[in-house]
Amino acid sequence: RAPAMNGIALHGGFIPYGGTFLVFSDYARGAMRLSALMGLPVIYVLTHDSIGLGEDGPTHQPVEHLAMLRATPNLNVFRPADIIETAECWEIALGEKNRPSVLALSRQALPMLRQTDGDENLSAFGAYVLKEARGPRDITLLATGSEVEIAVAAADRLSVEEGVGAAVVSMPCWEKFEAQDASYQREVLGNAPRIAVEAAGRLGWDRWMGPDSAFVGMLGFGASAPAGDLYRHFDITADHIVTEALKLVRRESDTPLVSTRAGSQASKDSIRSTREA
Repeated sequence: RAPAMNGIALHGGFIPYGGTFLVFSDYARGAMRLSALMGLPVIYVLTHDSIGLGEDGPTHQPVEHLAMLRATPNLNVFRPADIIETAECWEIALGEKNRPSVLALSRQALPMLRQTDGDENLSAFGAYVLKEARGPRDITLLATGSEVEIAVAAADRLSVEEGVGAAVVSMPCWEKFEAQDASYQREVLGNAPRIAVEAAGRLGWDRWMGPDSAFVGMLGFGASAPAGDLYRHFDITADHIVTEALKLVRRESDTPLVSTRAGSQASKDSIRSTREA
């Protein structure tokens, strides 16, 4: 189907789109590369975009695929976090004249995270501050797709239970963010330590994370289990983000932070045991 979509785009009069699992972009790779090389406005809707697809197991769970697609020149890779970002990314893709687009969509049902009204398409900036810290930023959480929800939960806990000012930056499209001017990028990313959160491989994230940072995501292939169990098994959780954030903030301040969260140490010990297992 992917080569046929290129032909439809070359013919004109239509905006071709087609869908499959993200992991099967391996099979469509040649045609997708030609879409980008020829500047064709083809839209690839790639679903089941992470370990969240669950019981189908590691053969169907994409890990390295986002990095491969983001490395392709002249290709927009969108990974929206909720229904609002999905609509915004679809609008952007429809408006492209000389560039193909990928919409990487979750299998999981996700909450609507955008809580403010407005006519501006924030996804067009590539990244934006979804949730600012209460007071000065102590940590910035960068996330895409289904992991933005987890980052928001971690930021709330850091603020309420630990007294740490955590901002959440949603990054639905790296390519659009890279096109923004340096002042906007600095404003969004801030000067605080950063944690990147994505249920995929780390490759490419360091350009946005900076030197004082951590990555919460996949370090290898997935496994077969319900989505929730997999996220806990691979430590892609609010608990783990909080733990990593406290390490970075302590390192930055050189003074220990005392947790006010009941059972905080027990939770950290549990996470450590899971990781070692």
